[in-house]
Amino acid sequence: MAHTERILMGPGPGNPYPEVIEAFTRPVIGHLDPEFIELLDDLNDRLRQVYRTNNALTFPISATGSAGMEASFVNFVGPGDVVVIGINGVFGTRMADVAARCGAEVIAVEEQWGRAIDPQQLLDAHPNPAIIAVVHAETSTGIRNDIEPLGEAKGDALLLVDCVTSIAGIPLEIDGWGIDIAYAGTQKCLGVPPGLSPLTVSDRALERLRETPQSWYLDLNMIRKYVTGEGARAYHHTAPISMLYGLHAGLGVVLDEGLENSWARHAAVGGLLQEELPGLGFELWAQEGHRLPQLTTVTIPDGVDDVAARHELLDRYGIEIGGGLGPVAGKVWRIGAMGNTARERNARLLLAALAQIVKRG
Repeated sequence: MAHTERILMGPGPGNPYPEVIEAFTRPVIGHLDPEFIELLDDLNDRLRQVYRTNNALTFPISATGSAGMEASFVNFVGPGDVVVIGINGVFGTRMADVAARCGAEVIAVEEQWGRAIDPQQLLDAHPNPAIIAVVHAETSTGIRNDIEPLGEAKGDALLLVDCVTSIAGIPLEIDGWGIDIAYAGTQKCLGVPPGLSPLTVSDRALERLRETPQSWYLDLNMIRKYVTGEGARAYHHTAPISMLYGLHAGLGVVLDEGLENSWARHAAVGGLLQEELPGLGFELWAQEGHRLPQLTTVTIPDGVDDVAARHELLDRYGIEIGGGLGPVAGKVWRIGAMGNTARERNARLLLAALAQIVKRG
C-alpha cells in the first residue's frame, strides 16, 4: 500500500482534507503580492471565526506549534515573572521549560498523567502570577483540561492556553472563556499538514508585550504596531506561501461544515471508538469525563506486543496509530480521529483490524 493511501490515526498529522491538497497545487505568487496579502487577511478572519475571537492580533506563525508555544512565552515573560503552569503530560512540561528559559519563576501544578488538572489548584498556586498557562487538550495523554473556570477567576494574570489539539475538535471559546494568549497547530483537527502555528493575542495581553523579547523571529512588536494602527504593514520574513494556501483552505472546510458540526463529528467518531474498544480488550486510560474524542488513549491488552502490533497495523492495513510517551511508553496507545481522518469508516476499519490482531494475540 502506498504511503498516500495510509490512514493516519496517530497523535501527529492526520490525513489532510482534499481541498487542502488541491490548495497546495496553486501557483506560488510573491509574499508581497496584493493578491496574496488579500488571501492572508481573509485567512486571519477565518482564523478568528474558528478561534471564536475578535482579537486583532490573530495570525499564523510561520513555524509549527512549538514555535507558537515559544512565541507565547518570550513575548510576555521576562526574568523574575511568576508563571503558574499546569503539568499533566509532555506539553505542559515543555511549557515549563520554555518559561524557565525566559527567566521566569515557574510554579508547577502537577497532576498524574491521564488525569485532568483541578483549575482551583492553578488559581491557588500563587496570589498574583503574571501568567497562568495550561494545555487544553494534552496530546500525550488524551486529557481535556478545563479552561473556562480559569478565565473567570484569573484576576490580573494573563491566561495562556495550548490549543494545538483542541482547535476545531472540541468546543473552544477564546473570548468567551477569557483566554488572553493561545496557540495551535495545523496538523490536528484543522486537517492541514504541519508547518504553521495559529496564534491569537488579546488587547489586554498586548498591553504587556515585552519591548525586546528574547527572540527576533518571534517578536510580535512589528505586527502589534500594524494591528493597533501605530505603523504600516511591514516586511518581516518570507511567508510560506503554499502552507498558507493550505491553511486558508482548511479553515474554509471547517467553516463550510460549521464549527459546531465539526465538534459533533469528532465527538461521534471518538465516541464510537471509546464505546467499542473495551469490547476488544482495550481499557480506556484517560480520566472519565475528561477524555478527548479526537484522541483516544487505551492500555494495551496482555498478549499484544506494542511495537509488533502497530507495525502490523501500518504494514498490513495501512493504519498508523501512536504509542505512549514518557512513563506510559509501551503500555498505552494514542489513537487519533482528527480533521479529515475523523470519519466513521476509518474508525470501523481500525476496529476490525484490531479485532484480528487481538484474536491472534
